[in-house]
Amino acid sequence: MMKRSGFYPRLVVDADGGSAVGQAGGVLLTGAVRASGLDVALSAALAPWRARFATHDPAKVLLDLAVTLALGGDACSDLATVRAEPAVFGQVASDPTASRTLARLAGDADKVLTAIDGARAAARARVWDAAGANAPDHDRDARRPLVIDLDATLVTAHSEKENAAPTFKRGFGFHPLCAFVDHGPQGTGEPLSIHLRPGNAGSNTAADHLQVITSALAQIPGPTRGKSVLVRIDGAGGSRQVIEALTRRRPGLLGRVHAPGTQAARLVLPHPYSAGPPDDALDRVRSGLEAGRVPADRLPGRPR
Repeated sequence: MMKRSGFYPRLVVDADGGSAVGQAGGVLLTGAVRASGLDVALSAALAPWRARFATHDPAKVLLDLAVTLALGGDACSDLATVRAEPAVFGQVASDPTASRTLARLAGDADKVLTAIDGARAAARARVWDAAGANAPDHDRDARRPLVIDLDATLVTAHSEKENAAPTFKRGFGFHPLCAFVDHGPQGTGEPLSIHLRPGNAGSNTAADHLQVITSALAQIPGPTRGKSVLVRIDGAGGSRQVIEALTRRRPGLLGRVHAPGTQAARLVLPHPYSAGPPDDALDRVRSGLEAGRVPADRLPGRPR
């Protein structure tokens, strides 16, 4: 049995013995959309791009595509997976309608992405507020900062795709740069920002790191931003521009700079309480590494 609420039906369990539905695991996703208020926030944010008299809300189209991706789809045509289960996912746009919606949004991409980011931030703030003491930013300060990890990854493309290019590991595809909140050893990472880049994008491009850091910090609710945030980056983020920008913003930076020809590394930690031996996620001292404060007269500057 189902009750209509928002974009997606609200399913309830009964004992009538009716037929089962497919893709029922998607209920976890649609429930998260409803609980976080992402459907309402995204619908309001994308209202300027909804065609007059349109049946399908652009926000619902994007959410259906996201659910399709999470359920294993890899093309817009895989919307058929969720379209086949209206009792679970409600009314789903046809492939041509989804294509026209994406084209309409892509025609004003910068403003649309800003609107989407705003809706995501509002939904995240609602979820973290509801989580209370279990929220990632609960009771954070300079001694126990909220950690944001930045790292790039390689995504293989098996055929010609837009912006696909050879990678530095002799593959072919994409080289996105990602920012995640570290939930600690008992949790998983929470994606804040992902910057889509071609496969031949540089590993240490400062402009890309700064773009991701800026968008990631904008996703952090309210007063947590600032001295209670630690931005952690590997050696690719050790450029002068990135360190100077982080110093001006006042969050910390954890950069790992590898010494050429050796297995050792030095951790550069311009953060008020960063001195001491570096630990892993289980608070075990990491061998072959050393950590220490960076003197004020060395910032902003290039790590040595």
